[in-house]
Amino acid sequence: MFKKISHIAIAVKNIDDALVRYTQVLGMTAKPVEQVPEQKVKTAMLPVGEGRLELVQGTDKDSPVAKFIESHGEGIHHIALEVDDIHDALTVLKFAGLQLIDEKPRIGAEGAKIAFIHPKSLNGVLLELIETKKEPIKKP
Repeated sequence: MFKKISHIAIAVKNIDDALVRYTQVLGMTAKPVEQVPEQKVKTAMLPVGEGRLELVQGTDKDSPVAKFIESHGEGIHHIALEVDDIHDALTVLKFAGLQLIDEKPRIGAEGAKIAFIHPKSLNGVLLELIETKKEPIKKP
C-alpha cells in the first residue's frame, strides 16, 4: 500500500526566513512557494534524494498549522507517505480501526490528493497519505 516516504513537513512561523536557512545555510534547493488556500497554508518543497522536506506556514491564525505552532512551537508537523490509491488506503486504514481526519481525500500542495490520519491512532504522529498520479504522456 505504501510506496515511499513522500515528505516530512516542518511547521514554521515564517516561510521566507526558514527558506533562507534551508537554502543559503544548508545549501538546499527549494521549489517556489505555493499557496494552498483550502489548507490555509503556504508551502515550499525542498527535494532531498527521493524524498522532500516541506516547509509549511499557516496563512490564517485558525489554520491547523498555526494552531500547531501555537501549542507545540515550530518543528516536525507530519510525515507523508505516498500511496498508489488513496481511496483504497483510507478504506483499509479505517477498517483497521484507525481514526481518520479525512474520510475522503482533498487537494493539497502540487495538486496532489491528500488525507490525514489522526495522531491518536499512530503514537502521536500525524500521518498524511498522498496520491500523486502522473499524467500519461500524450503523443503528438
